[in-house]
Amino acid sequence: MRPLTVITGILLGSCLAITVSLAAVLVVFLILGDDYPRVQHEFASLVSSIFIFFGMTTISALSFYALLINHALRFWAQALMWAGVAATTFYFLP
Repeated sequence: MRPLTVITGILLGSCLAITVSLAAVLVVFLILGDDYPRVQHEFASLVSSIFIFFGMTTISALSFYALLINHALRFWAQALMWAGVAATTFYFLP
């Protein structure tokens, strides 16, 4: 496996783990939401974070697959993935 494929796989695994963890937190928020009003204020940012990381997981998976099968558009998929990493980073920076 090539080094870029390994880095893309690591990024894919990390994005998937974050997405699943945020979804688990969403389930907890849905269960406890009525009893704790402070949780309701965090709900919108949690949902937006889930969508961001779900999108990053999808882009990373497509890029990883394109690298594995040596598809002609693999470099465009990598460019899209790294643009997504940059956009996600700038979104979460203060």
